[in-house]
Amino acid sequence: MARPLNLQSDRRDRIGERYGGESPARWGERRPMLSSNLPYQLPSSEELPGSDETPVDNEEQNFIPNVLLFLLQYLWRERYDWFFGVDMGIYHTTGVNVRIPVIPDGFLSLGVERRKGGKGRKSYVLWEENYVPPILTLEMVSETPGGEYTEKLSIYAKLGVLYYVIYNPLFWRRDRHSPFEVYRLVDGVYQLQAGEPFWMPEIGLGIGRCLLPDDPLKREVLSWFDARGDRHLSEAEVEREQAQAERQRAEAERQWAEAERQRARAERQRAEIAQQQTEVERERADVERQRAEMAQQQAEAERQRAERLAERLRQLGEEI
Repeated sequence: MARPLNLQSDRRDRIGERYGGESPARWGERRPMLSSNLPYQLPSSEELPGSDETPVDNEEQNFIPNVLLFLLQYLWRERYDWFFGVDMGIYHTTGVNVRIPVIPDGFLSLGVERRKGGKGRKSYVLWEENYVPPILTLEMVSETPGGEYTEKLSIYAKLGVLYYVIYNPLFWRRDRHSPFEVYRLVDGVYQLQAGEPFWMPEIGLGIGRCLLPDDPLKREVLSWFDARGDRHLSEAEVEREQAQAERQRAEAERQWAEAERQRARAERQRAEIAQQQTEVERERADVERQRAEMAQQQAEAERQRAERLAERLRQLGEEI
């Protein structure tokens, strides 16, 4: 009877067969005795594969770490002292065979070159990185368990990885864990932390879950957060908000200009009305003046008529 497909188990067995004959299930169980001239015996990154090339169980195992990577490339675009690896082998000296890497779904290292020697890394080789371990590793639990809560917990503790994030959105009930867990290395032992998003002061970032912005599929992803717990925006979101702010500014300026035009129009109309009122007042004054002149003329005519009448009467009296 054929055994069920177990991608994670097959992946570990192939790594062991290819790089030393021992399953990675025993990577964290013992540390070999190393000679004093070990750094001169270690293989170079050119000799070591970057990954075991085993397909991941689902697309999220590549997609979500890349979401974190792309966002970090924007947030730290002016920094060159960090590296974020996705599905990349980490070669170390704490296991049974230095040619057997541990391969997290994602990891972050600080204090290292952004590009090693100006080139992209094929793998992360600790003895070529001044033995600077990742400060954060990310494992995403799939249908096939991969030792995220056991073997890899031990490996990352021995490596000195400060933060270990396990994202298990689908099988957390099966594994009797929470969908999102952050562990912090305290005195060589990982302790489960509380809070989400979880702030990591040594990194200057928080990490937590969110819905992928503007995603028609409404996918849940991991993202970086600031100290206030606000999600960091992607470059596209920032550009969109800037464009929206520019549109709002342009609209506000257009409305202000329209208000100014309306105010000028109202002022012009008030001036025209005032001018019309002045003209009406002038015309009324003219009418009043003409009326006064006419009254004066009438009075003068009456006076002259009265004088003529009086003169005529006087003449008649003298004749009598």
